Amino acid sequence: MEFTTRSAAELIELENQHGAHNYHPLPVVLSEGKGVHVWDVDGKRYYDFLSAYSAVNQGHGHPRIVDALIRQSLRLSLTSRAFYNDRLGVYEAFITEYFGYDKVLPMNTGAEAVETAIKLCRKWAYERKGIAENQAKIVVCEQNFHGRTTTIVSFSVDPDAYGHYGPYTPGFVVIPYNDVDALREVLENEPDVAGFLVEPIQGEAGARVPGEGYLSACHALCKHYNVLFMADEVQTGLARTGRLLACDHEEVRPDILILGKALSGGVYPVSAVLADNEYMEVFKPGQHGSTFGGNPVAAAVAVAALEVLREERLAENAQQMGEYFRGEMEQLCQESPVAVAVRGKGLLNALIVNNHDKKDLAWDICLRMADHGLLAKPTHTNIIRFAPPLIITREEMKECIAIIRQCVR
Repeated sequence: MEFTTRSAAELIELENQHGAHNYHPLPVVLSEGKGVHVWDVDGKRYYDFLSAYSAVNQGHGHPRIVDALIRQSLRLSLTSRAFYNDRLGVYEAFITEYFGYDKVLPMNTGAEAVETAIKLCRKWAYERKGIAENQAKIVVCEQNFHGRTTTIVSFSVDPDAYGHYGPYTPGFVVIPYNDVDALREVLENEPDVAGFLVEPIQGEAGARVPGEGYLSACHALCKHYNVLFMADEVQTGLARTGRLLACDHEEVRPDILILGKALSGGVYPVSAVLADNEYMEVFKPGQHGSTFGGNPVAAAVAVAALEVLREERLAENAQQMGEYFRGEMEQLCQESPVAVAVRGKGLLNALIVNNHDKKDLAWDICLRMADHGLLAKPTHTNIIRFAPPLIITREEMKECIAIIRQCVR
């Protein structure tokens, strides 16, 4: 392997001097990745237990996905949507058949896809449901994380996300997560609700898994009140939770499905919004778009990424490895006063840490794990997320569990 001649300290200082300070990374400078592993600039190898927030479900540098990226880049990278190209229609036919929807609207990032879904929902509400102009409301959940655009942070409850970014976009009703009655109350009393936007599992909030039946009950309420059920599966989708979509655990088919991250296997920004004709056809030429959305490279990469998920049976592996991991973590919680509880589904999991005596305990545990060759990151002070690539084997998982045990105990 070839590594940069600059030291980790020099590279960190470059970011500190010349980059905006809008992230707080672990002090590890990575230079290469392959499969479930990444290497730092000094050549030290780590297990990646974050997977770029579930963008690298297929593993770092998957040869089939990278090959699709290279081959298409050499041939044709971008046309904009001013013209047709020979990749987009093939991709659109593939992904709509793959997930069982009539139409797809291709975008680039997860936040763009969420914004697209919001626009689609509102436009449908005015043109098809008959809600008066500028009166449509969308119901969202507390502790949500759907992105960082001005509209999206307008319905965040995290002061770091929304603080000093106002004035905020109106038209959102925030209710508690995992509370069917709260949704029912809004739908019974608010006549202008257009949609319900929800993460099937709240990722940024620390893998908060709702109670069994929550999604199906909310979906049924939306159907009853003619409200669009919008599932943000940017982080929870694409085999991460042990099924192709997290909604599949309750056999819920969203009216609007939002995808991103692992849709490219982490090698390129690709996102998508899927819906049937009765919703998607409210968009007419010139009413929404993106210069890069649906570009030939994205189309080729996304097809390869989705083929890898299915052919390598990554949902099945995520289910099996997740059950194994949570079982071991539950045992650790019984043995250690530091580990309080584990929660999650598939390979999207979180360990809750008892940090009453030491505020930065979760951070310190992550630093210790990095010393021992495993990378994870805390969220909300006392929660450590664990989300390795879905290709991880049982032997690799066993080794990682031993590292986590050692560092926590």
